[in-house]
Amino acid sequence: MDLNFTAKDAAFRDEVRSFLNENLTDELKAHARLTPGILADHDLRVAWLKILHKRGWSAPSWPKEYGGPGWNVMQRFIWASECAAAGAPTGSNMGLSMVGPTLMGHGTDEQRKKYMPPILSGDDWWCQGYSEPGSGSDLASLQCRAVSDGDDYIINGTKLWTTGAHIANRMFCLVRTDPDAKKQEGISFILIEDFEAKGIKIDPIITLAGDHEVNQVFFDDVRVPKANRVGAENNGWTVAKYLLEFERGGAAHGAHLRNSLNKLKVIASTEHSDDGSKLIDDPAFQRKLNETDIEVTAVEYTEHRIMSQLSNGQNPGAAASMIKLRGSDTSQKITELGVEAIGYYATPHVMEARSWGSNVPPVGPDHALMVMPKYLNTRAMTIFGGSNEVQRNIMAKAVLGL
Repeated sequence: MDLNFTAKDAAFRDEVRSFLNENLTDELKAHARLTPGILADHDLRVAWLKILHKRGWSAPSWPKEYGGPGWNVMQRFIWASECAAAGAPTGSNMGLSMVGPTLMGHGTDEQRKKYMPPILSGDDWWCQGYSEPGSGSDLASLQCRAVSDGDDYIINGTKLWTTGAHIANRMFCLVRTDPDAKKQEGISFILIEDFEAKGIKIDPIITLAGDHEVNQVFFDDVRVPKANRVGAENNGWTVAKYLLEFERGGAAHGAHLRNSLNKLKVIASTEHSDDGSKLIDDPAFQRKLNETDIEVTAVEYTEHRIMSQLSNGQNPGAAASMIKLRGSDTSQKITELGVEAIGYYATPHVMEARSWGSNVPPVGPDHALMVMPKYLNTRAMTIFGGSNEVQRNIMAKAVLGL
């Protein structure tokens, strides 16, 4: 495994840095800095995507034939790493990261032509209708029903923890089309294109950090054309597993972790320990930082190994689960150390100070403002996208043969 950049890679990195330097405004950087999770000011998210779309970079993982830049594995890694280092808004568009790739693999030509261009341009925003009350990690037990009625399905049921449903105009959804079949065999994958249709109700769920990211969505006799089904009827589980590879795989987890750890070190260089010395010089805290640094490095090198395998046409197997699990655990550890570093400044919660252009001052130093919100938000990281328990089961089967 050669970790050195080729001349072509270095040139591409410089091109990315130049683009980010020219296009990342203070407002966009503040949007990223003041966002504890993946959603904040939707208008800014759209604005950033349209800037990327103008350059042809809105979908880093898409091939050229579908409107993407056609980047290789290394280019995608460089892009994600440089965005993390520059403080760019994180990619949180499920249309780009999940719907598009799924349509490439399982959709029809008509579906690709209809849905993919508005995803690239930022005109359509998608949310994911997977989890239900009692059907989270055991997703195959879902009960949201789609009953055949001529050329349509009539959908009844509910979806829970639906990220971004309140700002989305589209949903990709798993529904049960055969209640008598085995759990995985009676599910279909449906695209709901009219998210303001009669019978759809969205209730907000406010997170511990005080943010509105997730929702519960109710369906009451919602009519959806069968032409919106992706793949064959009752074959939605196959489509869903394909999609989850994109949700869990991601790019540059190590770069985001390294960026978060560097910010933590800056905070520790400012805050003081009980004896008045800099916290970063405190032996006990320094040991925790060093241990976390080793964990981040391990994620980085695992990611490099996966990139090497992908570049050589190899299948990394359960590596997506490994990265997802270790990335989630390490991210939580970094935010826990952040709360420890700022001490009593973690207690005040001033939501108004977390908006771009707000004239409400934070309680305490600026670097303390987002520490507790990010700590609270990352509590969900070991659950969403497949809980740590699910990831360990995958690794146990795929790697250990248990």
